[in-house]
Amino acid sequence: MAQQDPYSVLGVGRNSSDVEIKRAFRKKARQYHPDRNPDDASAEAKFKEVQAAYESIATAKDRNEFEQQQRMSSMFGGGGGASFGGGGMEDILGQMFGGGGRPRGGNPFGGMGQQPRQRQRRPKGSDIGVSLDLTTEEAEKGGVFSFSFKRLKQNQLGKMEATSTTLRTSVKAGIKHGTTTRMKGQGHDHPEGDAGDVMLTIRIQFGEGRFWDGEVLVQEVPTPFSTLMLGGKVKVTLPSNKKIMLSVAPETLVGDRQRIAGAGYDGGDLELEFVLPDYDELTPQQKQALETLKDAGL
Repeated sequence: MAQQDPYSVLGVGRNSSDVEIKRAFRKKARQYHPDRNPDDASAEAKFKEVQAAYESIATAKDRNEFEQQQRMSSMFGGGGGASFGGGGMEDILGQMFGGGGRPRGGNPFGGMGQQPRQRQRRPKGSDIGVSLDLTTEEAEKGGVFSFSFKRLKQNQLGKMEATSTTLRTSVKAGIKHGTTTRMKGQGHDHPEGDAGDVMLTIRIQFGEGRFWDGEVLVQEVPTPFSTLMLGGKVKVTLPSNKKIMLSVAPETLVGDRQRIAGAGYDGGDLELEFVLPDYDELTPQQKQALETLKDAGL
């Protein structure tokens, strides 16, 4: 049975951050947990599916490996081998390199007469997208960092093989999240042309509770439902470790945000997003309070 797409299983986008993926996993895991669904075989199967999906894309490294496996599987049409040669090469090259297996003799247009000579561009292998995960400290200081990925290389026998490659890159201090650098000639080889490039994207991770929305850093602010509805204050620790008391306006909705200028990464803005706290287990008093709210229509 084909593996289900983990992004679809968790209900997240392919550009989601570690925090967003973990949040979606926790929500799904609670929904299908066997303790909440006793004697429900379908829920247990779904719970295991959610666990497997999360394990395959939980971190940037996991996602890189998953995406590379998907590309390799697509290139080889689901075949088992990562090395190929001989029969079927033109079909394989057509999938991998956009028609790299061109005819070597005769008239490529199928006619008998000679065709006008045209200047042809040298074929090129596919590019590879790779992410480099940095902590805020590493991004602020900069330095030289290593990263690994898989690529197709042509061996001495002319066969294409999947190999693991490790490269080093220099990152300038204060680099921005999402910065992409092209590393020429480090992508997939082409059997009749030049190698593709590596497109290296910097991802700056701030740990659980913070994620990127485009170029803006967002921090979740767990806020009790009563405070959201009635208003009040909540304590927030900013990325700089500075603690503030944030005012919450009455009838604030989950997902509403407040922006603080200059409190984000490298002097950028920070958006504080209101979310409900995660409760592993409710106390009897909390359950009773919820029953009262339910009876009151809230």
